[in-house]
Amino acid sequence: MVSDREKSRECIIIIPNMRIGYGWDSHAFQDGVPLKIGGLLIPHPQGLAGHSDGDVLLHAITDALLGAVAAGDIGTFFPPTDPQWKGADSALFLSAAMDAVEKAGFQIANVDTTLVLAAPKISPIAKDLQYNVARLLGVASSQVSIKAKTPEGLDQDHVAIAHAVVLLDKNADQKKLDLAAAALETQSLIDETVENVVSNVPVNREKISRSRS
Repeated sequence: MVSDREKSRECIIIIPNMRIGYGWDSHAFQDGVPLKIGGLLIPHPQGLAGHSDGDVLLHAITDALLGAVAAGDIGTFFPPTDPQWKGADSALFLSAAMDAVEKAGFQIANVDTTLVLAAPKISPIAKDLQYNVARLLGVASSQVSIKAKTPEGLDQDHVAIAHAVVLLDKNADQKKLDLAAAALETQSLIDETVENVVSNVPVNREKISRSRS
């Protein structure tokens, strides 16, 4: 049997105001292609192989954003088998993920990323990457973190890897809508509970008969 305490829990409406998303991507270095990371062209003898422009950082952030709102992944929206995305600017993928976030009623609180690659050195351009990623996301640079590590002992000098974590917050309009919906649902549960209580109250027909006489 369900206890009264458990029944009361059903009347509590919990509204998740924040979401976390995680993204990861990797691309091998290749001769004859430009190196693009975080939307910036970076001078380097090799670029990153990929169906699009191989921007490992934007791909990881895109997946993190899509994951935070349970919208799928980058391959769902932009299949690598589709020729229209051959050589595409990864900023397009990021923009589509931002649209999904906005439609879900969220906004970016912050983005934290880590690049893992042997070369080129990221520290001299970390600020440029930070500002450009923030610009693409439409947020302040203080909401974006760019870190870098070398793949020591991993035998991965031929690839670039990116990890990204995003924190989303409900935007103000969505919070108001959620609160209104929760209030309506709570009132509906209260009305249903009252109706059930009233309908199950035993009626003393003998007492009613005497009062009428």
